[in-house]
Amino acid sequence: MSPQKKVGGEYGEVRASIDVEKLDAYLAKHTPGIKTPVDVKQFKFGQSNPTYFLTDTRKKRFVLRKKPAGQLISQTAHQVEREYTVLAALHRHNLKASTRPEQKVPVPEPIILCEDDSVIGTKFYIMEFLDGRIFTDMTMPDTDPQTRKECWLAAIRALAALSSVDPSSVGLSKFGASTAYFPRQIKSLSRVSQAQAQTVDIETGKNTGEIPYYSELVSWYKNNLPDEQKTGGSRIVHGDYKLDNLIFHPTENRVIGILDWELCTLGSPLADLGNLTQPWSIDKSILPDFAQHMTSFQNAKSNVPVSLEELEGEYCQLMMLPYPITEMKFVRSWMLFRLAVIAQGIAARLARRQASSDNAPFYVRLFPVIGFLAKKALEEEGVRIGPTPKL
Repeated sequence: MSPQKKVGGEYGEVRASIDVEKLDAYLAKHTPGIKTPVDVKQFKFGQSNPTYFLTDTRKKRFVLRKKPAGQLISQTAHQVEREYTVLAALHRHNLKASTRPEQKVPVPEPIILCEDDSVIGTKFYIMEFLDGRIFTDMTMPDTDPQTRKECWLAAIRALAALSSVDPSSVGLSKFGASTAYFPRQIKSLSRVSQAQAQTVDIETGKNTGEIPYYSELVSWYKNNLPDEQKTGGSRIVHGDYKLDNLIFHPTENRVIGILDWELCTLGSPLADLGNLTQPWSIDKSILPDFAQHMTSFQNAKSNVPVSLEELEGEYCQLMMLPYPITEMKFVRSWMLFRLAVIAQGIAARLARRQASSDNAPFYVRLFPVIGFLAKKALEEEGVRIGPTPKL
């Protein structure tokens, strides 16, 4: 097997400094499984929550996730406590004698949660390190066709295991709101998008601007809500379920770990299915040149790992749902709209000169394109929303 680019192996010197002596003292007192002193490096991923690679004196490896230092802009973001809570609940679920192998959700074992800010400056948790493959390019260019297909189907099987967990059975019944998921999403993200659209550039005085057909799309979403009870009601939603948040076994095409639970909540599992299969909702032939980097499997003539029909069919079989899932018409468009709101947010932060990424100017042009893709996803299902704009 060809070697893969491994995000899990990409680490270097510490960028966001922590007090290693205090960390060692804490670990020596509270974690007998970690033999101090530990060597500390920082992963290149984990930009939202700084993520560190720990090696103890026995060469055992661990991962530390912490909140960013300083005053946080959002009180709801960077909640490492929530990440730890869901990992701990799913790990307990996996250890139950009654949990069959196919029902186990692949997650790293959580070791400890520290809510004492005086140790390293912020709350943090430690989990086991999983050594495997992470595919940062969804086309998986260095793999053979069979490996690509098997890995994508493995991603579906891991998702189905997560989607099948009853939150109340693992102590997570109060982990999120009990109301329907998509109405909550529409309410919160439409409010966010409106504020972002009105954000004024401090130099040009121009507004960031609306997502194309914003009002028409939001109106359609509100009037065509999915029946969430058909997919089991409220379930654990990862919130950013995609290929590069999965760790695959080093030599076997199966998922051994789902990472980055920062956005997890309770809601519709179809959101995670829609996020994973988003490349099948993007037609590269209509994208402008500057957006050609977006991964697209729709109408592609090569490098498509597996058909969308096979992926969704596998999910339906595992979840005992009828195929096709009619609600996916809504979900595919909504997940693109959600992505447009996220990209619009980066553009709005750039307008206020608060964006940290060098790529931020790119999103000023990108968010309208993604908004158009959300509209096109509905048009492909026979829904008509206004005239077709030029990209």
